[in-house]
Amino acid sequence: GELTAPMPGQVRAVNVSEGEAVVKGQTLMVLEAMKMEIRIQASVDGTVRKLFVKQGQTVEREQLLIEIE
Repeated sequence: GELTAPMPGQVRAVNVSEGEAVVKGQTLMVLEAMKMEIRIQASVDGTVRKLFVKQGQTVEREQLLIEIE
């Protein structure tokens, strides 16, 4: 699945790397938006195929963050 940003914000933490196995519900990334922390969690079990953003990067709403296969 593809995970996108729910709102504009800044990437505060990236908790996984490409090629890493993840489980559904695992926190993969943390965004900060409007002084809130938003946890981006795996929607399925799988492997991180591609990371599209880095820590510190600003993202727009619906921007692609992570691809899991």
